[in-house]
Amino acid sequence: MPNRLAHETSPYLLQHADNPVDWWPWSDEAFAEARERNVPVLLSVGYASCHWCHVMAHESFEDRATADYLNEHFVSVKVDREERPDVDAVYMEAVQAATGQGGWPMTVFLTPGAEPFYFGTYFPPEPRHGMPSFRQLLQGVHQAWEERRDEVTEVAGKIVRDLAGREISYGDAQLPGEEQQAQALLGLTREYDAQRGGFGGAPKFPPSMVLEFLLRHHARTGAEGALQMARDTAERMARGGIYDQLGGGFARYSVDRDWVTPHFEKMLYDNALLCRVYAHLWRSTGSELARRVALETADFMVRELGTPEGGFASALDADSDDGSGRHVEGAYYVWTPEQLREVLGERDAELAARYFGVTEEGTFEEGASVLQLPQQDEVFDADRIGGAGGVRERLLAARGARPAPGRDDKVVAAWNGLAIAALAETGAYFDRPDLTEAAVAAADLLVRVHLDDHARIARTSRDGRVGANAGVLEDYADVAEGFLALASVTGEGVWLEFAGLLLDHVLARFTDQETGALYDTASDAERLIRRPQDPTDNAVPSGWTAAAGALLGYAAQTGSAAHRTAAERALGVVKSLGPRVPRFVGWGLAVAEAALDGPREVAVVGPALDDPATAALHRRALLGVAPGAVVAVGAPEGDEFPLLADRPLVGGEPAAYVCRNFTCEAPTTDPDRLSTALGG
Repeated sequence: MPNRLAHETSPYLLQHADNPVDWWPWSDEAFAEARERNVPVLLSVGYASCHWCHVMAHESFEDRATADYLNEHFVSVKVDREERPDVDAVYMEAVQAATGQGGWPMTVFLTPGAEPFYFGTYFPPEPRHGMPSFRQLLQGVHQAWEERRDEVTEVAGKIVRDLAGREISYGDAQLPGEEQQAQALLGLTREYDAQRGGFGGAPKFPPSMVLEFLLRHHARTGAEGALQMARDTAERMARGGIYDQLGGGFARYSVDRDWVTPHFEKMLYDNALLCRVYAHLWRSTGSELARRVALETADFMVRELGTPEGGFASALDADSDDGSGRHVEGAYYVWTPEQLREVLGERDAELAARYFGVTEEGTFEEGASVLQLPQQDEVFDADRIGGAGGVRERLLAARGARPAPGRDDKVVAAWNGLAIAALAETGAYFDRPDLTEAAVAAADLLVRVHLDDHARIARTSRDGRVGANAGVLEDYADVAEGFLALASVTGEGVWLEFAGLLLDHVLARFTDQETGALYDTASDAERLIRRPQDPTDNAVPSGWTAAAGALLGYAAQTGSAAHRTAAERALGVVKSLGPRVPRFVGWGLAVAEAALDGPREVAVVGPALDDPATAALHRRALLGVAPGAVVAVGAPEGDEFPLLADRPLVGGEPAAYVCRNFTCEAPTTDPDRLSTALGG
């Protein structure tokens, strides 16, 4: 008989709806039940494409004896971290403070007052590597609750007090200056892996936000070292196994330092961020590799993550059926030499093995290899590899016949905002209107389904039905960022208006009016044991710095002093953190580059967007590398964008106006002069 998760919209929660564990969703009713029964709460947090979440579910939550023990002695609460990032953040902070590490599945034991007192991540079904079994853990917690209740509640109270005392240093609510940006670059240089690209050791995550900072810093200062780190890291990732050499798109991270073996789950947010990075790298360098990867990643998102309603699904699983009924990580993506021969025949299989680095020993498990593009001296026949009926096309078709990984098809507002920005710009740069149209469709879905009459945004939807969870700061900020990019690309001012409505909520409900600091949850959101607040990047830009970027862009488009001031106050934390931990505040450093550059404001006026002279100026404006530049395009005296006011044609010709810091250059009708003015 299904448990209480059967009526939830989260695919992750629905995966557990038939467990013998009597799961509750996160709710007041669950904690009321714990108080009434006088038992502790087991909080289990994960997400649908999490490999070890699946493992623990199979080993423990599907086990009848374990479930019976849980049901008798605990109230069990299951949370999808992607639906409730606030719950995840608060308890992950406690886990990391207590154990020095964190991850998913996250396993936390709480009092009926939601105060944590014992923590962990994955627990095996039998004792292993010094870890107790999950059953031993449950028995120990139950015994402590029954026999040492005072001690347990004292520990819980101390943890909550310690969390409350972990205040963030906000800096001095002023912009980072040249000195702080240079110190951040120096810090990144020290951690840079010059041999392999990227930063630090294994596991290696794609440093999307740091790469944006490096590209913007180079554009503003000409620092060649910044561009070199960005270019080399991007190339090493694109040639590695972390990139899907057949279907495009990036896996979550590499388990090794060389980008060879990925953790195979493919997330919307990684691919949206990386699509935009590679498009910007092409804009800065003209790299053909960057162009190819940007387009292939965009096509992957539309093809494999697009939903019938127009949005984008959250993720593809790492695991899939290996053809024998076993769910195995990477089964969909890896190849043995024998599998190459079955599809390609002896001659082409030998070519493919050399080209993609497939070896007899394998680079993964059981003699299988992850496809790569190793650097080598051999010159390959491009048509045999990539032409019609070539090796890549035949391998992709054969892979398509394999059992596909599962898809988490919930639509997360923030990540769709990131995808909208990436697809809008990639479509504009590479003359792919279909990609821009996909961005517009996703934006339409967010407006129709996720926004209510007061422009409050819901975190998720699925199958066109809105979820029950309120949006957090990153939802407001990343969707505003996507809408601002869409406004610049399409010339449709309605997207600027929607961005403004979302940012009004940021100013009113997420901002500390005294300090300018930002919170991850709204002032009227559900009260947890702590109001989460984190300015550092994780897999995505922090809500704090994403909001700073959107506020800055909106201020440049509209001239709003209130939004500019809020952005600058929010960037005070980057002044404090940038020189010390630049790898973890990359997006904040990128926004600071835009603020230091102006950012520049470009108004393109012409009789119509499809007028060739207007279109040429608009394209050059979008291709300018000046950090964070905003673009408005429309008819002279058009009322869709404030930047178009008092901007006439020049000699009857379409013209571009470039301004920054309250100073404007002479308007130009020459696309080349416009490119020069924008660093293009």
